[in-house]
Amino acid sequence: MKNNLLLVIKGFIMGLANIIPGVSGGTLALILGIYEKFINAISHFFQNFKENLCFIIPVAIGMVLAILSMSRVIDYSYNHYPIPTTMFFMGLVIGGIPLLASKVKGKKESRKISSYVILLLTFSIVVAMACSKLVLDEGLKISLYHMNFIGYLLLFIVGGIAAATMVIPGVSGSLVLMLLGYYYPVLAIIKEFTKFKNISDNILILAVFGFGVLIGIVLISKLIEFLFKKYEVKTYFGVLGFVIASVIAIPLSTFLTFSIDFTFFQVLIGLFFLVLGCGISYKLGDE
Repeated sequence: MKNNLLLVIKGFIMGLANIIPGVSGGTLALILGIYEKFINAISHFFQNFKENLCFIIPVAIGMVLAILSMSRVIDYSYNHYPIPTTMFFMGLVIGGIPLLASKVKGKKESRKISSYVILLLTFSIVVAMACSKLVLDEGLKISLYHMNFIGYLLLFIVGGIAAATMVIPGVSGSLVLMLLGYYYPVLAIIKEFTKFKNISDNILILAVFGFGVLIGIVLISKLIEFLFKKYEVKTYFGVLGFVIASVIAIPLSTFLTFSIDFTFFQVLIGLFFLVLGCGISYKLGDE
């Protein structure tokens, strides 16, 4: 029972991450110590079916609860308290970096220049994405209502792309949705759904998007599992580049999206939430 509750909590934190531009659900899964098991359970779902199901269900429950219950809360927090909210998620990422670094510490390949080149490359990709001005206002140009077949097909493909980035550590699915122009429209549908408005239309839209997400997660999980098996140390260096860049990408995404007022009170509370986030991820990563 305790283990299931922990998995729900970890899933909830992953779900929160997937709502926030610049924050990666894959990163937090790694930091919380469930990433490899998550990937393995999806890639080999029908092998050890019962065990995989018992793992995936509480994680999925936590993620769905976070997305449905916290979309409006996160939106309110970012609009009214952007600095504490941003620093809390930065803390969640920072607190897990020592755990990731320990995965490559002392390994022979950790001394190779190629490993650090991979780290620098993945670091640069995430920072470049966060700096892109395409994240501003693109979602206002897309409507998810009254779509034709092509519109639903594009939504399905976007769901698959977003899922892939949600699973890849350090790459924010929300940020990619922003770049594609679908973040705000999808968030608006979720908000309406939680208010029980346009139920039939919203269920169809979310079902198509959700099916794309599911397919994307399965496909990218198999690729990531292959990389970890064949190139474990280099893959972890790539992941570290993604994760370290997230510490920069999270505040950059906030500055590009929200109006920031640097008051002493917000900065002080932000420092508290930074430490709190570090402590939570460090502690949960050990569980």
